[in-house]
Amino acid sequence: MKQYIYALGFFDGVHRGHAELLRRCRELAGASLEPGVVTFGNHPDTLVLGVTPGLINTPADRERLLREIGGTQRVVELPFDKQLCAMAWDAFLDMLRETYDAAGFVCGEDFRFGAKGFGTADTLAAYCRERGLPWAVVPEQLCRGERISSTRIRELLETGDMEQAAEFLGHPHILTGTVIRGRQLGRRLGIPTANLALPEGLVEPRHGVYACRVWLEGGACAAVTNIGTRPTVEGRGVTVEPWILDYAGDLYGKEIRLEFLRFLRPERKFPDLEALKAEILRNAAETREIVKN
Repeated sequence: MKQYIYALGFFDGVHRGHAELLRRCRELAGASLEPGVVTFGNHPDTLVLGVTPGLINTPADRERLLREIGGTQRVVELPFDKQLCAMAWDAFLDMLRETYDAAGFVCGEDFRFGAKGFGTADTLAAYCRERGLPWAVVPEQLCRGERISSTRIRELLETGDMEQAAEFLGHPHILTGTVIRGRQLGRRLGIPTANLALPEGLVEPRHGVYACRVWLEGGACAAVTNIGTRPTVEGRGVTVEPWILDYAGDLYGKEIRLEFLRFLRPERKFPDLEALKAEILRNAAETREIVKN
């Protein structure tokens, strides 16, 4: 039977602070145990504080990052419901041992868990010492002298600062989605876009145009991407529209992953479609250079 050292947390964004938890998890697991993560299907603040923050990643992207960046072998996603919220902190750890084969734990120094938040890094350490279980408490991680947090990264995304967000994350901000049919106006202009709906509940990056790298079945390409409402063509609703450069395949119904590299310009209304096209072509040239370098 496999047993696991679990890192505990919500892991929104899977940033550099999380990466340190995952590193310690692998270190404690060694050759005889497996590294895992215990996370939640919904943000705990929804039930505890009555406020749901916009999330950095979809659950699928979060799990993908946990596995790719953290080498995580098992992701346990628990529903953060009233029953879990009311569970005593030590009963929570007991449950993870009995139900999910936990053999040790890693958490951040500010991690709180269990009913009324009575579970802390200190109580977790005491629990593990009493039972002879391996454990680690990871201190807060800094970037540019500032504490790395999902809250700070959300603020950077909302202002379009993808470069600083990537410093805090340790990787570019990503968005994975399935290509849907749009109005096909871009195709008529010679700049066909692969339209994605912005998933509900995600933080909305600053509206505008971004230089991106896009991952397709055949590898990576450069993509100039608009996030917003497309005011020049009286668009409705927020969409994510990458124009994948030097690509001519059919992507409808297929999944693609965007990596946001740099904010190029705010979304704005142009006097006509020709002016819009000229600006997008200029943005495409910028994007090629950014992705190449």
